[in-house]
Amino acid sequence: MSRPPLPPFTTETAAQKARMAEDAWNTRDPSRVALAYTADSRWRNRAEFLQGREAIEAFLTRKWTRELDYRLIKEVWAFHDNRIAVRFAYEWHDDSGQWFRSYGNENWEFDGEGLMRQRIASTNDLPITESERKYRWPLGPRPADYPSLSDLGL
Repeated sequence: MSRPPLPPFTTETAAQKARMAEDAWNTRDPSRVALAYTADSRWRNRAEFLQGREAIEAFLTRKWTRELDYRLIKEVWAFHDNRIAVRFAYEWHDDSGQWFRSYGNENWEFDGEGLMRQRIASTNDLPITESERKYRWPLGPRPADYPSLSDLGL
């Protein structure tokens, strides 16, 4: 299975890959998102270490059961050959209604078919009030004309 754009990445294709990942994660569909990773993909997400699509799908199911009304923006920080570094921020609330903005960085490594074989993520959560939210588009992928992280001052 091939997932263009394929490495080696250019400025344009790295940005395209990051936006495709953002759009997929904003669907909050674990099985769809997991298809972007190799069958034996390795992850570090905060203090969790995962391997394989099945583990990734289970992780994402738990995540989006806990992180409600999730909206994410990713932005390329750097890229080289088959690797992309992104920074991201997402907003969500828990079942008590407390809103959070989670900030972080991800390092991605892709195979020759454009599937992610490694993802290393570091994330910090900041409690925010509802009035401090910046992500107010309808659930689903961010509209093309919605501001980026840089545009929002994040």
